[in-house]
Amino acid sequence: MLELIKEPWPWYIAGPLIGLTVPALLLMGNKSFGISSSLRHICAACLPANINFFKYNWKKEAWNLFFVFGIFVGGVIAANFLINPSEIVVNPHLKNELAGYGITDYSNLVPTQLMNFESLFTLRGFIMMIVGGFLVGFGTRYAGGCTSGHAIMGLSNLQWPSLVATICFMIGGFLMANLILPVILSL
Repeated sequence: MLELIKEPWPWYIAGPLIGLTVPALLLMGNKSFGISSSLRHICAACLPANINFFKYNWKKEAWNLFFVFGIFVGGVIAANFLINPSEIVVNPHLKNELAGYGITDYSNLVPTQLMNFESLFTLRGFIMMIVGGFLVGFGTRYAGGCTSGHAIMGLSNLQWPSLVATICFMIGGFLMANLILPVILSL
């Protein structure tokens, strides 16, 4: 059983399990699924500032904070007890392409040549970690939610803004992966 948990689950099992969170949350009190809103709840709870964006009853959304905390705890458990010790399987064509950028270590989920403390002080690392993090946060706020909120919950509720946001997420992802990322990796 433990070996089954350590391996990635196929889309036809993981997808419906993620999809079932939508009706479960709706049945449990018309709750909306999304991760990025938890940062707003934390700021509303911790910042006594007089900012209109944080003036609301965040206690009604405390379930979301427990949900995100559960994701964090699950990640810690998985990283410490369920990690697969073998090298990450990467498509051979992708390995060849990444080797041209100096990326050859696949012992972690994210190659250590990309994400480590030392690379933060390089131009490539700064762009990927700091600028990329800022753009994700800005985009999430600008779009009124994250990919999980829009693509999973919003599309399930047939919300037009979520369809537009999800299409923009996909276009941005394709452009980033195929046009912008190769330029950043070559720095």
